[in-house]
Amino acid sequence: MAESLSIPRLVIGGAASGIGKTSITVGLSRALRERGLRVATFKCGPDYLDPTYHVRATGRTCHNLDGWMMGRQAVLESFVRACTDADIALIEGMMGLFDGASPIRDDGSTAEIAKWLNAPVLLVVDAAGIARTLAALVFGFAGFDPGLRLAGVLCNRLGSQGHLQLLRESVTEPPVLGGLPDDHALAFPERHLGLRTADERAVPDSIFDRLAQTCAEWCNLTAIIDLANSAPPLECRLSIIKKEFPSRVCRIGVALDEAFHFYYEYNLALLESLGAELVYFSPISDQALPDVDGIYLGGGYPELHAEALSANRAMREQIAGFAANGGAVYGECGGLMYLSSGITMLDGRYFPMAGVIPGRTIMHERLQALGYVEVETARDSVIGPPGIRFRGHQFRYSELKPMTELDTAYRMARDYDGRVIPEGFRLKNVLASYVHAHWASNPAIANHLVEACTCKVPIR
Repeated sequence: MAESLSIPRLVIGGAASGIGKTSITVGLSRALRERGLRVATFKCGPDYLDPTYHVRATGRTCHNLDGWMMGRQAVLESFVRACTDADIALIEGMMGLFDGASPIRDDGSTAEIAKWLNAPVLLVVDAAGIARTLAALVFGFAGFDPGLRLAGVLCNRLGSQGHLQLLRESVTEPPVLGGLPDDHALAFPERHLGLRTADERAVPDSIFDRLAQTCAEWCNLTAIIDLANSAPPLECRLSIIKKEFPSRVCRIGVALDEAFHFYYEYNLALLESLGAELVYFSPISDQALPDVDGIYLGGGYPELHAEALSANRAMREQIAGFAANGGAVYGECGGLMYLSSGITMLDGRYFPMAGVIPGRTIMHERLQALGYVEVETARDSVIGPPGIRFRGHQFRYSELKPMTELDTAYRMARDYDGRVIPEGFRLKNVLASYVHAHWASNPAIANHLVEACTCKVPIR
């Protein structure tokens, strides 16, 4: 069934990484919300952290749009479904505007998403120490890809309103529509995986208020809204995720707290569309595992909460017992770390975990893996038989040191070097991996996981 959606929309792309895309997206989102608009936000790429800032700014769920992992149809469908009750949509890009999975093609880039969505692009640039040279920079971006509509420029790290006016005079087409001043009070805190998660203890609401006020003062919001309104109607065939949820067929416990919160909304919605009731619980603070047929342990920061996770012995033992009795358990990255025997911190401290996977998680100062991966299953598991293919990514500072030979269910090909390595640690109805999988690359994964939770048939 094809649907047409007339939704004002803008892609906020960057000249490079770390250039201020998130700050500007968050500031504009909150400023537009304060004008009474319902703002839907999206994040290009596999990032889990930036969306938590979008949620704080808008009060709405933020959805990832990743061309390489999801494909065009799933990107369009995710966008359309999330915009049905919105007045305007802002899509934050990743890295530089044309950066992605390929050095010579659009694959996985912000530019690819912008073209699929037929959306005008606002280019964020670092304006510190630059004047007329900005015109040359913008000229290059505007002419690089004729299929992309570069509609405006936003400047970060401005020196003054006078500096902004100078840049407006230097660049007339596309126009400079404002930006943010160079002010440390507007910066978000960071940690080893990028920005900190936007919980209220780490990031006070006052930062969002300051960003909104600053965007209202330094940006031409009326012109930005007019550009968003210039986007044409978007046609999309809705077919992947059903609108009406069927009768409940199983209950899946989803770990959700400070340690576990890296989930793609698409994956969760897919489970619900198949009749799974998602029951959220906290491995940190809950003393009892809820009555569930399966467990989904997503990624996050278990290393930052290792002491609290270890101290909750009741939960660790109940999850271990659930797995030992043949319960379906699926873990990704942080979930794998929690299912391991324990975590060894950088300072040498060791914290016992659930002990389901016989191996120790070792934290390192340097990245151990980063990038897209393509997986083919080699063994039966809770996500299906051999031959299941899907895409995902890795971003981790830890490694698993097996204490015995582990059964692996994956053949994982790394996108950056093509090397194929065994992964996906399997034990009975338990499957845990460092791969963050996006199920749009193969929605059958959700079907198999729901079936494993419903039928409770042991995998041999």
